[in-house]
Amino acid sequence: MSKAVILFSGQGAQKVGMGQGLTENYSVAKTLFEEADAALGYSLSDIMFNGPDEELMKTSNCQPALYLHGLACLAVLKERVPNFEAVAAAGLSLGEFTAHAAAGTFSFADGLKVVQLRGQFMEEACDATKGAMAAMIGGTPEAVMDLAAEADVDVANFNAPGQIVVSGSEEGVDKAVAGAKPAGIKIAKKLKVAGAYHSRLMQSAQDKLAGVLHATDIAEPSIPVASNFKGGIVGGAEEIRETLEKQVTGSVRWVECIEALIEQGHTTFIELGPGKLIAGMMKRINKEATMICIEDIESLDAAVAALTE
Repeated sequence: MSKAVILFSGQGAQKVGMGQGLTENYSVAKTLFEEADAALGYSLSDIMFNGPDEELMKTSNCQPALYLHGLACLAVLKERVPNFEAVAAAGLSLGEFTAHAAAGTFSFADGLKVVQLRGQFMEEACDATKGAMAAMIGGTPEAVMDLAAEADVDVANFNAPGQIVVSGSEEGVDKAVAGAKPAGIKIAKKLKVAGAYHSRLMQSAQDKLAGVLHATDIAEPSIPVASNFKGGIVGGAEEIRETLEKQVTGSVRWVECIEALIEQGHTTFIELGPGKLIAGMMKRINKEATMICIEDIESLDAAVAALTE
């Protein structure tokens, strides 16, 4: 079982201490962290290892942190299991960029700069707008989409069946939360976020990112990569640029991404990143799928054992 689809975490999964054990035990991870610090011109690794939490949570820090951590987990996995083969890749929101780096769409350094700027642009958009997000639990996609339209907000994430997120102005999100029960949605809960990600309030960030992506060398991925915006496999430099750009204001169609990968015959998935959030979603999307999670030394050892059985 040394073949699997690799999945990468999105913003919100970050936690202080992430990656420290990997760098202390594996030179391949240490080198990657040193490269990242040098490329960014500041110690991202120090923020990741030592925090404080508020510093790591900044969009401009947590996005490159998750990108770096995901690729370090993959590098160590490949060292521990030399015959491991990634057969496809996907990532949740920011994680889609990590997936593309893993697939060779762009270099590690280029991808790192892109995600750092993406985080910075999104942070600026958050500061310039008064946005919010809310999780809608236990409602149909149709009910949530109708409610979002009524409240004049956007649907940000289709994370799993019965787990959808709306995003937009604070007033609009409050209206959606208030209208959830009458719309047949069991629970509506505002999220602790800096702004309205994956909504029209991120348009300024999307416009700035478009220029950065246009200037970035993009190759054909070596393995299939699923696009959040498209909800399926993406290919060709122009389509990749366009979908990565539009993803900033567009919906994350995570359920469709996973279903597209399962339709290709894939049954084993490895989540590379903190917190096992993707594994939790997978249980709701497809109970038959085999999920392996890697975030630290302990989970790495368990993953190696599972893959080399």
